[in-house]
Amino acid sequence: MGKDFTSALRPAIVMTILFAALLGIAYPLAMTGIGQAIFPHQANGSLVEVGGRVIGSEVVGQAFVSDRYFQTRPSAAGKGYDGLASSGSNLGPTSQALADRVKADVAKRRAEGVMGDMPADLVTASGSGLDPDLSPAAAQAQTIRIARVRNLPVEQVRGLVVAHTEESMLGDPHVNVLALNRALDAAAKR
Repeated sequence: MGKDFTSALRPAIVMTILFAALLGIAYPLAMTGIGQAIFPHQANGSLVEVGGRVIGSEVVGQAFVSDRYFQTRPSAAGKGYDGLASSGSNLGPTSQALADRVKADVAKRRAEGVMGDMPADLVTASGSGLDPDLSPAAAQAQTIRIARVRNLPVEQVRGLVVAHTEESMLGDPHVNVLALNRALDAAAKR
């Protein structure tokens, strides 16, 4: 009995060590190397630099607090776009806490000048809480405020939204808020 157990234990230990080395070390290193070689920008976080200083990422949302900028959707990730706290809020459709938060966000957006139908992504967080994009309707809803604050023609601001609307093969059209705000700064300098 003891000899059978020992003879069965040895291959199990060897296979565990082999697969741990193969799948826990070799495979991740190979994938990291391939990613760095083929897609270095994406593998390093799709960071956006201006003047040698990182100002954000193309794929992770960030808060824009000035009225001069398009605002992103609310974040459920900690105290706003905290990657370590990335997750949804787990508040369901019958949650009073969710209803109260959405009502407060609607009131805030109305105070900012959003008129008409309220785009849902202006008052609800994404599943990860780190979404960098808005729907074109949510971006267009903010154009009047931005045009007023920046003293720009509304049609120019609306044109920027249209120019930065990206079509998606699998999803709805979207606007990257960081790219749109950068274009807005560039337009204001002209």
